[in-house]
Amino acid sequence: MPLGYAEAVLDGTVIAKTDTYEIVEGNVYFPPLSIKSEYLTETDLHTHCGWKGDASYYTIKVGDKELTNAAWYYPKPLEKASHIKDYVAFYKDKVDISIAPTGGVLNK
Repeated sequence: MPLGYAEAVLDGTVIAKTDTYEIVEGNVYFPPLSIKSEYLTETDLHTHCGWKGDASYYTIKVGDKELTNAAWYYPKPLEKASHIKDYVAFYKDKVDISIAPTGGVLNK
């Protein structure tokens, strides 16, 4: 687990922030308690990854902006991905993701 700070921002609104996160395949996965759930609504979309398992998706709504299926998580991951169970990732081309190592400056 990387040390530092990570945040997800949409249109200037922080939708997730944490000092404990996971990076998998270049995506920052935020722990469930770091997510501001008032901005997320579950959708019916589900996809499958051969080593992580079945992903479920969220639509993100901030103000008048709504991004369908722009975040995902693994409610029942396979063994190799058990460390990201219920952690939420966001599409980097839709949500601004920034990370900073401990004592560092946020990088996008």
